[in-house]
Amino acid sequence: MDTSPPRLSDQQIAELARRIDRPVVLVGMMGVGKSSVGRRVAGLLGWPFVDADDEIERSARMTIPEIFAAYGEDYFRDGERRVITRLLTEGAKHTVIATGGGAFCNAATRDLILSRAITVWLDSDVDTLVERTARTDKRPLLRDGNPREILHRLREDRRPHYSLAPIHVISASGPHTQTVHRVLEGIAQWL
Repeated sequence: MDTSPPRLSDQQIAELARRIDRPVVLVGMMGVGKSSVGRRVAGLLGWPFVDADDEIERSARMTIPEIFAAYGEDYFRDGERRVITRLLTEGAKHTVIATGGGAFCNAATRDLILSRAITVWLDSDVDTLVERTARTDKRPLLRDGNPREILHRLREDRRPHYSLAPIHVISASGPHTQTVHRVLEGIAQWL
């Protein structure tokens, strides 16, 4: 028996894309799938996708690990806020944006996202986050300690911030197809 939620039809997705009047911003922990899910959501809506981390690296002409190593997390978060502000104030209103895991914890960034975008919190359990983040070593916050413990602590610390997003979608282990459709259904219900 299939327990997956019913999916929106192509016609319903096209209608949803016409109804949305602002960017869609995905927030949540590193490894939750914001970029993968965001690309697929954007593709179904027929919109561009922007990864805020990629934009930060392009603006800084450095990788995120290099920024952390050279200047520290506070400097990175300030640059992240500026890039997200630019994306939301100067970018196209029909865009899907994936933020970095800590972006939504900054009050100014969070207020801007909540006021100018449809905000979706993608959430996963710690086991899923550990499995997904182990695929790359580009996570500066996971380099100095036990990744499971760090992810658990960060998830608990950030939960109050993420919970302010009006749409909450669980991103389970496995393919992102169901998560993509849950995001679209969440947006449709929110509208």
